[in-house]
Amino acid sequence: MGFLDALLGGGKKLKAPAPDRLFAMVTAQVALEAEIGLKHRNAAGIVFQPLSTGDFKTIVADTVELLRSAAADTGTTVDSADDEFGYRWLVLRDSDFEDLVTALNLVSAELQGGGYGDRLLACVFAFEEAGQPVYFIYNFKRGAYYPFVPVGDKQRGTERELRLKAQVASELPIEPELERWFPLWEIPL
Repeated sequence: MGFLDALLGGGKKLKAPAPDRLFAMVTAQVALEAEIGLKHRNAAGIVFQPLSTGDFKTIVADTVELLRSAAADTGTTVDSADDEFGYRWLVLRDSDFEDLVTALNLVSAELQGGGYGDRLLACVFAFEEAGQPVYFIYNFKRGAYYPFVPVGDKQRGTERELRLKAQVASELPIEPELERWFPLWEIPL
């Protein structure tokens, strides 16, 4: 099984994650800032494997348009980028953390509602600690979060990730299998 197969579920059909797990980040964000000292970077993203079908493209375009039209009320901005592996990132920016989570949920709900939930990879929430990035990644296939702390060129702060796991385990559904804590390099947040 390859890296992407493992990240995408490896062919095993897993039970679809409960939508409220994504919203667990709203309350966890308060603890992350107040108790741990992380500061959110006013950015979050959702990454998925795009398809070239007209239906898929229409769902994504309509969802982005919906988010952009709601920006007058929410202030959320939306950009997209493709990474080196061919995955598409929708990058959302907003100073209101709850608006970010709601917008990510809208994107995932639209893709799942269109029958493309299997294309969803992850949501990524950007924080920082002493100017250094700290990410919380929500893996759609597993319905769980894990921390990711890059500390250099393709290196990660495993010790800090484990401490964060212990600090937020009561707030977030944390992925129990550490080998499933896949790094996402070059996160565009």
